[in-house]
Amino acid sequence: MTDHSSRPRPFLSDNAAPVHPRVWEAMRNADLADSPYDGDALSAQLDERFSDLFGRECAGLWVATGTAANCLALATMVQPHGGVVCHEEAHIEVDEGGAPGFFLHGAKLVLCGDAHGGEGGKLTPEQVAARIDPIRDDVHQVQPHAIAITQASEYGRVYRPGELERLADFAKVRGLGLHMDGARFANAAAFLGGSATQAAGAAARGVDSLAFGCIKNGAMSAEAIVLFDPEQADLVKYRRKRAGHLQCKGRYLAAQVLAMLDADLWLENARHANVAAQEIASGCGERLMHPVEANELFVTMSANEREALRAQDFAFYDWGADAARFVTAWDTRENDARALGKAIAAL
Repeated sequence: MTDHSSRPRPFLSDNAAPVHPRVWEAMRNADLADSPYDGDALSAQLDERFSDLFGRECAGLWVATGTAANCLALATMVQPHGGVVCHEEAHIEVDEGGAPGFFLHGAKLVLCGDAHGGEGGKLTPEQVAARIDPIRDDVHQVQPHAIAITQASEYGRVYRPGELERLADFAKVRGLGLHMDGARFANAAAFLGGSATQAAGAAARGVDSLAFGCIKNGAMSAEAIVLFDPEQADLVKYRRKRAGHLQCKGRYLAAQVLAMLDADLWLENARHANVAAQEIASGCGERLMHPVEANELFVTMSANEREALRAQDFAFYDWGADAARFVTAWDTRENDARALGKAIAAL
């Protein structure tokens, strides 16, 4: 593991964490001539590996970013005149630079939910119904075509299997697709005991597509789109090419995804990050804005208190005027997490 002893103790983002050594090794092992694009031996393994992981037939395709994974998957469900129902603080709304509208050729994001209403960025069927029921079924209004949820949510909250089943049942009754942004899917699965099926929903009562996050969890430049209707994979393949995401040497992306799946490295890394987050949470007490269920902590503190932590070489982001966000990663050192928890407790 890389020595970070001379650097600030990093809790800015799991995006900034180093690449896991086993991922580097897998990429070096892929450094052999093979078929270009996605015709290589490694890319050919993804469908079977993800089908084994989720216990149902599915297709797995690599892309370079989570934004592309979300938008390409949603493009199979949503027509340009339609809408995607999502939380008002969902990544596709707040942090993807208008990419959904670009990839979906103008389709609208239909916002609902309240991060401060107790659900911490999660949606319920009741919230979605309240938002879409007033929409008239005529050509003058944008019709909802899909629901997009985030697992774990933007506030680190985890959908339980029962919550996913209710959303999936609601979506099917309403004729809506259900997509999951799984940038921190591994952290959610680790919280739920290590079950990918529980974190995505069981067959027939789960999501239709998933952006399976790898980069935040130890990969370098690869995410996976998992489609639980394999027939949609052909459509995504064409859209991936058209969007400029069909890389010539796709085997290096496939190698990263497979390395994360091998021996459950994706879970091992997530568990480490979750444990580190709990170590910090032990010192936060009533400052916590949301229960800590994955690897993010949202902690109330004044500007002076935040500066006091930075003076101790802790690196993190401000969260509005009166709070901070701390994110742990696969490489977070136990002594750094413990030190941060103690430093917050001492404020």
